[in-house]
Amino acid sequence: MLTRRATALAAAVSLTLLAGACGGSGDDAGSGTTLKIATNAISGGKNGPQADWLQKWAIPNFVKAEKAKGVDVKVTFQPSGVDDEQYKTKLALDLQSGSGPDVFDIDGIWVGEFAQAGYIKPIDNVVKDSGAWDGWKQIPDSVQQLAAFQDKRYGIPNGTDGRVLFYNKDLFKKAGLPETWQPTGWDDIIRAGEKLKSVSGVTPIQLNAGTAMGEATTMQGFLPVLAGTGEPIWADGKWTGATQGMKDALGVYQKIYSEKLGDPLLQQEARGRDKSFERFAQGRIGILMEGDYFWRGVVNPDGGVAPMKNRDAVVGYAKIPAMAPGRGVNGQDFVSYSGGSVQTLNPKSKNPELAFELMKFLNSAEAIKSKLAGQVQITARTDVNNEVLTQDPMLSFIAKDVLPLTTFRPPLAQYTQVSTLLQEATAAVVGGKSPQAAAEEYAKKLEGAVGGADDIRS
Repeated sequence: MLTRRATALAAAVSLTLLAGACGGSGDDAGSGTTLKIATNAISGGKNGPQADWLQKWAIPNFVKAEKAKGVDVKVTFQPSGVDDEQYKTKLALDLQSGSGPDVFDIDGIWVGEFAQAGYIKPIDNVVKDSGAWDGWKQIPDSVQQLAAFQDKRYGIPNGTDGRVLFYNKDLFKKAGLPETWQPTGWDDIIRAGEKLKSVSGVTPIQLNAGTAMGEATTMQGFLPVLAGTGEPIWADGKWTGATQGMKDALGVYQKIYSEKLGDPLLQQEARGRDKSFERFAQGRIGILMEGDYFWRGVVNPDGGVAPMKNRDAVVGYAKIPAMAPGRGVNGQDFVSYSGGSVQTLNPKSKNPELAFELMKFLNSAEAIKSKLAGQVQITARTDVNNEVLTQDPMLSFIAKDVLPLTTFRPPLAQYTQVSTLLQEATAAVVGGKSPQAAAEEYAKKLEGAVGGADDIRS
């Protein structure tokens, strides 16, 4: 049975179809020895390098490799350069009509929604012996969850990332804190923040909160804290409501902002997250929870949006601890959250086995290294990470120490609404509301967002 949101997606697609929206090319998916691949990328536009790589390297080399095996195949690329939601709707429209590409990319948080709508199926149901691919051994089990729903694998993770605690070693030294720092619980973080208060002009801790920061509040703030209480936001078909873990997580926000360890005004500004980046780079924030993008794209001395020339010497990083040792999800001492995209198959492809060969090729070590084009970036494959991250200890740290213990957002349509409600709950606590009251208010709103009290764990 479809969930209410999965049904809503199907209904929206049907309305689009009736309204005469553009569908696929009209060719049968996988007709003969022709395969079609789609992703939200277009040369000269959105994700241009990915589109160029597909057309100039990936497709020609796959066709060549198959020809060497005696298989003649033609692969066409279906580009897009639109908003993600437009891409999603167009893709769902094609899949519902029985056409669509043989191989395509989706955001990891769409997997459950597409599965419930019947647009994708577990790979094992589409391709024989899909589990025999040797590439699975190179993708950590935790990362494979990005492409899974209800314990079934729907695709191959395209890439991922991880969240950690960044800290300023110079500020730590001024506050009498150790240069090498690994907190083992949130009490350690609070104590470090209290010592950082002694350093003039410094905000001790930046923990994203409120609706102005949008998904950054949820992904780079609340969800890792909640995971540290031992509770995921969604499990066993239920969303987490006003549980003790929810109250404890909101209690962390209360501690930080009621004791002025964080700047509440920064959480209300439209550019609050960007300003937090700038202030960290200026040596005005002591501890910041963020993803590896912060290291690669923000404080990177070579082209970062808030470059730090002395990044490698000044910026420290540590795993996010559970509230106390052993208190995290799965009994973990440390936690993280990750995102990423997934490559999957059209279950109505007329050549599913050949389409899976294309997927395996695109996600091989050789292909991924070609796609990186010399960039130092975390991938889903351990063997590639071990090779390309050797010169970057921080990204190696993420790949080796963080990815094995990470968690992913629920791949469900309701997640977007739930995320907004979590942002509102953190804003309420930063504004002075008690964690108990904020959790209860959140739980009431949650009922309307996910379909009723039966879908909530409290």
